[in-house]
Amino acid sequence: MAVATLALHHHLLSFSNSKTRPRHKPWLPHKTNLLNSQTRTHFYSISCSSSTSESPEAKIETAEFYVNSGLQLFSKGRVKDALVQFETALNLDPNPMEAQAALYNKACCHAYRGEGKKAAECLRTALREYNLKFGTILNDPDLASFRALPEFKELQEEARLGGEDIGYSFRRDLKLISEVQAPFRGVRRFFYVAFSAAAGVSLLFTIPRLYRAIKGGDDAPDLWDTAGNAAINIGGIIVLAALFFWDNKKEEEQLAQISRDETLSRLPLRLSTNRVVELVQLRDTARPVILAGEKEAVSLAIQKAERFRTELLKRGVLLVPVIWGQRMAPQVEKKGFGVPSKAAAALPSIGEDFEKRAQSVTAKSRLKAEVRFKAEVVSPAEWERWIKDQQKSEGVTPGEDVYIILRLDGRVRRSGKGMPDWQQIAQELPPLEALLSKLER
Repeated sequence: MAVATLALHHHLLSFSNSKTRPRHKPWLPHKTNLLNSQTRTHFYSISCSSSTSESPEAKIETAEFYVNSGLQLFSKGRVKDALVQFETALNLDPNPMEAQAALYNKACCHAYRGEGKKAAECLRTALREYNLKFGTILNDPDLASFRALPEFKELQEEARLGGEDIGYSFRRDLKLISEVQAPFRGVRRFFYVAFSAAAGVSLLFTIPRLYRAIKGGDDAPDLWDTAGNAAINIGGIIVLAALFFWDNKKEEEQLAQISRDETLSRLPLRLSTNRVVELVQLRDTARPVILAGEKEAVSLAIQKAERFRTELLKRGVLLVPVIWGQRMAPQVEKKGFGVPSKAAAALPSIGEDFEKRAQSVTAKSRLKAEVRFKAEVVSPAEWERWIKDQQKSEGVTPGEDVYIILRLDGRVRRSGKGMPDWQQIAQELPPLEALLSKLER
């Protein structure tokens, strides 16, 4: 939920926190880092501090007043009344920032009430018309329940594909990451198109010669040579076109995987110290091993892992059990658009200012000390949805017992059916201090 206040002192907008005094920061980050960011760029608290005197009636009849009023009501649990305030704000000809905040907070209210379709429609409008960053939706704890619904999956797929109904900003971000991971795809496509064009031009000159060769005559070219040239050109065009479409298909699969990886990085965990962190914050620190399945199978796998505890800890293994059907309500304190003040800084992700989110050495060391052998998932429904999506992409029947081993950089290392062989994993993974582990980061 947006913790926001549209501050109109000299027409400046500033962030605020629900527990601290407002600190003036720009409405949007000065720059956007698209690679591996963890977006916490959210919205504003609207507080009017104008030196000019205005009547109370003039102040009340503004979109910013109703957005602020809705935020206050939501913080008190009066979600239905907050919805009315956000609706009123949207009917008062708001500026783009006010409209974005009203739509986003309205979506948070609908998500709180379990109204997935209405929440998706509000977010779709904010994405399309008011430049809302999709990373904000991935990150906000107030939308945790929405991210576990089918409507979120549909919205995410629309954002990945891009289009007039939802905009292209998220797809552009994904494509930039894709280009980093596959830097020669553009070069390959250039040659596919260039060679196809050359073969097409050659075919245009070959067709009249082939016609004359078939018709015959004293000056007619050799039929077999001409037919062979035409066949080569046609075959080349077909092969190059097939390679071009195959490359496009691989790119779409890669974009889908990047989108899943981005969703995975936002999933919350509770460490043994009772501290809640997102998976992205464990990058370079731990190798999470996700154990998903029935309670009996997961419990047995954890018991077997205890025999290799010392060796697995040396390799940074962190067990993350996910029990099918364990759909507890997410235990995350409502902060609106904001983030808990004591949360550790994380590595940047899509839509985030790198300088604001880069981890300090002290924070990283403190987090490393808190990581133990096992963590507890927060918002199990989100975890279960992500795992089942991953199962579909790997051709595994959703709901089967599986394990997923992550790399130190947060990407999937490998996965398999059933529960893992811990002795094999201890032999496969290098210790955290080893050179291979440093390269993995």
